[in-house]
Parts: sequence; C-alpha cells; structure tokens
Amino acid sequence: MQLQLPIFPKEATLISSCLGVYEKDGIVQYIVNGLPVYAHPANDGHAFRYITSNFIEQKLCRKTEVERGFKVSPDSVARWHNKFIKEGASAFFGDDARHGQSHKIVGEKRLRIQSKLDKGQSVNSIAKEEGVRESAIRYAMGAGYLKKSPVGRQ
Repeated sequence: MQLQLPIFPKEATLISSCLGVYEKDGIVQYIVNGLPVYAHPANDGHAFRYITSNFIEQKLCRKTEVERGFKVSPDSVARWHNKFIKEGASAFFGDDARHGQSHKIVGEKRLRIQSKLDKGQSVNSIAKEEGVRESAIRYAMGAGYLKKSPVGRQ
C-alpha cells in the first residue's frame, strides 16, 4: 500500500495539520487528510457548531485551533463541545431549548391569533391559550405582522 500525502485545495484554510476548510458557492467544505468529510451551507450555524465539536472530540483539532481558525470565542467553543459531549448531535439539530416557546408567530398560529385579536380578545388571554409569550404577540403587532382590532377598544 502506498502512503498518500494529504493534499488540500489552494483555497483551503488549515485549521490543524490534518483538517482544512474552504467555502465555495455558499457551501462550507471540511477536508480531513485531503478527503472531504462534511459540508453545510455557509449560514448554517447549527451544523458549524456540531461539526467543529465533533472534530474536537475526534482529536482532529484542538479547541484553540477552532477559535483561531474561525475567529470565535473560547467560551463559545467550550460550550458547544460540552453540549456535544452531553447531548450528542440532537442538541444541535433537535428541538431547541425554548421548549416550544418561540418569538416567531407564523402559519396557522398567526392566523388563529389574528382571528382572536379581531374578536377583541385580550393579548394576555391569547398568549396563554396559544402557548406563546405576551411580548411575542406585542412584538408581532408592533412589527405589523398582527393588527389589534379596534373592536376591543372603547
């Protein structure tokens, strides 16, 4: 068997002696010893945090190399790695830590909330019924996504 040297594209930034990364056409490509091993869209922060934590765990790079190579804070890298160790990949791709409490009101939920606002129902009672925060509804009203009905005002 012949030993092959790791060959990296000239666009690649070396993170460690065996790990390189480059971006082309909005896709970030990770290369280990000259072979592509993972790719994700450039704006996918979850995938970035997952794969860098995975590389640290596999000893393909160190936390300091991730910090320097991607210009991220040491605290962030340590937090992502700990999350990876404790919870695995699902911590990055599963349901987020808000447990259903989201500031985004979209789709059918937005239509239901708007219908209740049109009937003059209070924001507080709507928030309790729909499982969202009152501030999320008020934010959506301020941003123009929802409109308070004049029927409820006197």
